[in-house]
Amino acid sequence: MIEIMSETENNMLVIKAVDKLTVQDYEDVLIPRLEKLLQEFDKIKGVVYISEGFRGWELGAAWDDAKFGMQHRNDFDKIAIIGGAKWIQWITKIGSYLISAEVKIYKQDEFNSAIEWVRK
Repeated sequence: MIEIMSETENNMLVIKAVDKLTVQDYEDVLIPRLEKLLQEFDKIKGVVYISEGFRGWELGAAWDDAKFGMQHRNDFDKIAIIGGAKWIQWITKIGSYLISAEVKIYKQDEFNSAIEWVRK
């Protein structure tokens, strides 16, 4: 499940990834919100907080994530990934080469630092 967090403001979208991400999460929550931001701003910023119980993506959700990311690879300014297992950090590092955004990975307890960095 994707939750929009209260720290979301202006061109910065802050989400929390909980349990397992589904196609519905992308098609009903995340993609519409990102598309709305892209209509308002040239570049957007993102923060993804990975909850401790996160179990990954459904195949269709992973495809939606990759497809949207490639279509909008130049539309992001900064992306912070907070928490997650080592495999998520590896995926993030590989994915960061495919987009123009600056990407940083933060530990679970560095939420405030990640938000500060993305806001700058």
